Amino acid sequence: MLAVSVSTTTVAQVQDTRGEANSDTTGASTPVVLVVGDSLSAGYGMALDEAWPRLLEQKLQAQGHDYRVVNASITGDTTQGGRTRLPGLLERHSPALVIIELGGNDGLRGLPLATTRANLEAMTRASREAGAEVLLTGIVLPPNYGASYTQAFEAIYTDLSRAHDALLVPFFMEGVALTDGMMQADGIHPNAAAQPVLLDNVWRVLGPALGNGETDGMGE
Repeated sequence: MLAVSVSTTTVAQVQDTRGEANSDTTGASTPVVLVVGDSLSAGYGMALDEAWPRLLEQKLQAQGHDYRVVNASITGDTTQGGRTRLPGLLERHSPALVIIELGGNDGLRGLPLATTRANLEAMTRASREAGAEVLLTGIVLPPNYGASYTQAFEAIYTDLSRAHDALLVPFFMEGVALTDGMMQADGIHPNAAAQPVLLDNVWRVLGPALGNGETDGMGE
């Protein structure tokens, strides 16, 4: 069972988590959380309202944080694709927080680690320079890729988090990848039941940064 996706299907439009195509004026006064990811965040194989970014917006509002979540995830995307798309997304949405959920497809394709690192670092820097906080979601590759490659791959997220003072979810698919009943029939993509677990993994890090715990890093 794989921890990340390799599908090549894409979505046609960036959408907010309410299921409507974003315009430059929709919710302009509301701070934005921008999710840039692949199928793990794009709601592959399920309704958009079931995907964890939509659940995140609901959680934020329930906790009294007035944020709009813009889900710019594309199934099959790589860090190179995210890096290419990010400048336009930053200009359009001026996010307060950028969640970068990318790298899994790089790893499964065996792309050079230096390329993945450079792309993720460029995205982190660009987000920071645009005035946004950054949250990275770590990916753990299947062991058949070899200990040397998988360990070096996982270290990318830790290293960038430390270097750029970014928030880090150590293993985004924790409680999902190897848990019965959490994957779709293809054995690759999380199902609807897994979405609250993915949200919990993100919220465990994001919640305290919003002032719900010990740290008070990012607030409205």
